[in-house]
Formats: sequence, structure tokens, C-alpha cells
Amino acid sequence: MLLIDAIYINNGGGKILLDYLISSLEASELDVFYLLDERVRYKCPRINKGKVFFLKANFLKRQKFYLENKSRFTRVLCFGNLPPNISLNAEVYTYFHQLIYLNIPKEFFLKDQIKFRLKILILKLIAKNTNYWLVQSDLIKERLHKKFLFKPGNIKVLPFYPQFGSLDEEVLRQRHSYIYVSNANPHKNHTRLMEVFCDFYDKHKKGILILTVGNDFLETLALIVQKQKKGYPIKNIGFVGRRELQKEYLASEYLIFPSLAESFGLGLIEAVECGCKVIGADLPYTYEVCEPSIVFNPIDDESFLEAFESSLNDNVKMSVPKIRNNINELINILQDNPCN
Repeated sequence: MLLIDAIYINNGGGKILLDYLISSLEASELDVFYLLDERVRYKCPRINKGKVFFLKANFLKRQKFYLENKSRFTRVLCFGNLPPNISLNAEVYTYFHQLIYLNIPKEFFLKDQIKFRLKILILKLIAKNTNYWLVQSDLIKERLHKKFLFKPGNIKVLPFYPQFGSLDEEVLRQRHSYIYVSNANPHKNHTRLMEVFCDFYDKHKKGILILTVGNDFLETLALIVQKQKKGYPIKNIGFVGRRELQKEYLASEYLIFPSLAESFGLGLIEAVECGCKVIGADLPYTYEVCEPSIVFNPIDDESFLEAFESSLNDNVKMSVPKIRNNINELINILQDNPCN
């Protein structure tokens, strides 16, 4: 039996990928058991009865689960950066998709830096409990090897992502519209984005900024409301379903992506596939996913503003995707083929 351990995934791009993985596995013939975060109990795809266990995302509770099920599974996929707490009698794959484990941004608050340093320590202690690492880009493979000295042969690049289907309605793209599909964790850079956008709007009186900030991010939500009350065209649609999100992409001229750290940047590939031009951070993760239309320094307000201003030109090139969806290869590996 295959175990999918996603106990540390409950929101953002990781949750979107998890839902896609679950749906794909449920459509396969694999015998799968899922260990999931209690917070997604009513927010995940349909799973056959008796094949899922919801647990509070807690290190000790996770360890108890593994101790009680040490010999139950023949294969394990840990979909949340951390291998099992203990050594198992199974072939173990760990899907690593958190760039912050490799480089903590200096812009993080002290408490966030301490939190991730602790997680890195835990990762080092339990790294021996996985056989293989699966990552989303060559960038992550290189940095994972350099940071932790894992054998390159045990790290496989295997990106996957859900693709949008066709719509039965026409959506008109709005000029000078900028969408940022992301939660509002500190490294996502929402505060600087809004401040620069407001400066841009003051100067040119053009543009609308669309955000997808959920209810968990109170400080960012308060800033959005503050800017809206001052008359700035900032629209927050919150967390929406895939169909509605596709419409928002199709209605937007640009994706603005100022994140300071990404292992993949799901919004980048989704936006490009929906015809958006990408204004991306001039960081390696952007170039792993696409050829962006405009780039900027995400911690330099002047560079940020210049990127917005460049988007007003009529001859901005289209962005081009650089990756493909490997979900079938992933399922094949989990079924019967060792990763080598």
C-alpha cells in the first residue's frame, strides 16, 4: 500500500498541488492511504471511505502515527518537505518544495527566521529516513544538494501541476490589470507590492491590482482595506475555486509576481498558460518556470516601479512557459518503478 503523507499541507500552492495529486491517484488503480492535516478535512477531493486519516499537524502526533504503522506501507510519499520521523520498512520519496529551507530571506521577521531554522534542524535530523527526493526544478535540485550534501542521483526533478480546461464563455482581457495569485506569507512581498502599485497609480492614474489574500492574513487584509478607502483600485478576491481563478487570469493583462522565494511559483505557469504576460522577480525561480515579459528587483522600490511603467508600453513581449506537467511520471514512480 502507498502512503501519501501531506500532514503539513493545508493552504496555498501546496494545497492546490495536493488536491491535484489526490484526484489523480484516486483515478488510478493504486491502493493509497492518505495522512492529511485536520484543517483540510472538508476541503479536499473525494477519497474512498477508510483510506484517509486526518491528524493535527504536529511532529509528535506524526511520529506516533509512524510508530503504529511502521510496517504497513510498501511505499511512502511525504508531500511536505520533511521525511518520516522514523526509519520505515518501505521505499520513501520526499517531495521537497520549500525554498526557504535552503535560504531564509533576510526580510523575514526574527520569529519567522527562528521558526525556519528549527525546521531546518529537524530536516537534517530525519533526512536519512528518505530514499529519494523529488523536486520541482533544477534550481531546487542544485541547492538541495549544495545545502545538505544529498547525493544528486537521489534527487529527481519532477514538476507537476493541474492544468485549466476550456471555458464555455468568453472572457475579455482588461488593459493595465495586474493579478497576483498567492497567499500573504511574509516572503510573498504583498506590502511592498501594494505600496509601489499605489505610487504607480498616483503617477499614471492607470491600473487595477487583483489579489487573492485569504482570511488568515489579517495584517495584509487590513492594509488592503486601508488602500481601498483611499481610493486605490485594489481588489481582493480571496481564495477562489479553479474555474473562477481561470477567469481572473484570462481577464488580466499581467501577472505580477514579487515573491522573494519560490521553489516553483505555480501562479507563474498558470498565468502564462492563460495568456498573461509575466512581470516577474529577477530571481532564478522565475526563469526556471518561464521566459518572463518584464523583470524587476523585488526588494528595490524604484526597480519595482519601473517594471509597472514598462508594462504601459504596447510592444511588451509575451511570456513563454518552460516546463511541462509530469503527473503521469510521478504516479508511475509511486506504482512500481524505483527512482534512479
